[in-house]
Amino acid sequence: MTKTTYKIMPPSMLNASIALPSSKSISNRALIINALAGARFMPENLSDCDDTEVVVKALTNRPPVIDVKAAGTAMRFMTAYLAVTQGEHVITGTKRMQHRPIGVLVDALRKLGADIDYEGKQGFPPLRIKGKALPGGRLVIPGDVSSQYTSALMMIGPVLQNGLELHLAGNIVSRPYIDLTLYMMKQYGADADWTGGDTITIRPQNYTSRPYVIENDWTSASYWYEMMALYDNHEDTLVLNGLADGSKQGDSAVKYIYSLLGIKTAFENVESEHPTAVTLAHRMGRVQRLDFDFVNCPDLAQTVVTSCCALDIPFHFTGLSSLKIKETDRIEALKTELRKLGYLIRSENDSELIWEHGRCDPSFEPIDTYEDHRMAMAFAPLAIRFPGLQINNPQVVSKSYPKFWDDLKLAGFKIESL
Repeated sequence: MTKTTYKIMPPSMLNASIALPSSKSISNRALIINALAGARFMPENLSDCDDTEVVVKALTNRPPVIDVKAAGTAMRFMTAYLAVTQGEHVITGTKRMQHRPIGVLVDALRKLGADIDYEGKQGFPPLRIKGKALPGGRLVIPGDVSSQYTSALMMIGPVLQNGLELHLAGNIVSRPYIDLTLYMMKQYGADADWTGGDTITIRPQNYTSRPYVIENDWTSASYWYEMMALYDNHEDTLVLNGLADGSKQGDSAVKYIYSLLGIKTAFENVESEHPTAVTLAHRMGRVQRLDFDFVNCPDLAQTVVTSCCALDIPFHFTGLSSLKIKETDRIEALKTELRKLGYLIRSENDSELIWEHGRCDPSFEPIDTYEDHRMAMAFAPLAIRFPGLQINNPQVVSKSYPKFWDDLKLAGFKIESL
């Protein structure tokens, strides 16, 4: 792939109306559940991102070898789906994907009766899966690994012969994503619920195929919240379309976090579960320091870290253990790239990030993205404070927000390809 670098120049003020992409998280769950329901209807307003595209292709074409590229969600969800669906497939991905652990999910599926073998290194993709009807039963898995493992197992629960009783041991991370999965399963007719603080019970009862409309993405909204926070002009307003106040998306927490950073959120439609236009504006005052536990919304961490540095707000962020097994080691990537802009942040316990105004001489080298879409999108707004900021391999945004750069141009940013 030819290396590309973007140079970003910000507009003098921020006034725009942005049509956000549809939710990748909801799209991928809807596709798997819909397929298990018989796929009489195709979900509407599907995300056009890379991650969703690989799921659509896999479910439509069902090739012998399924390449999910860099899509971690697709790897986990499709592994569980293929285990309960007739046929033999190999599922693989990029080099980075082949270094992202999947042993917890494979072990759990094997305990349910699945026929899965590793094609290479034990505990990692690629996998060979021979799909068949599975008995199901009771499972215990760690609650502090990726919630995508939990969601993958939950979604196949209704089609298991004896259903599924899933016990999550220890601390449970990203619980809103688990609740989102449960909510969507119920919308498709599943008999499933929490039956204790750490146990989900799913009874054997087939899904019912139905029309389904995907709402837009709160995680993508976070980059616009960051941009708004970095502008000092209190006359600026920004409209983000297609968001619901009562969304089950865990990253809707962004509206609370950025209220602490001086941004007010106003919904045009007050019916909580109906997507509507959201207007962002400045409010008086910001916190002097921010301490926050990201255990329920880890995908917001990069955006909030870069925002706080640029706003000179010291922080102590916890609940970040899953960042080390994302598209890259996001904890180390943040430390390395912020140093280029003169910020010295430190990590503790592989799950915490801390900044106490630590500074160094900036090099202003181009920001590297590590094949991680969220690195590109979290750093791009920093051009507001560092005009001419350069970002390497900006095309990685296609993983979740393919039109990100087009939307920046729509908002008045000038982007030059070097």
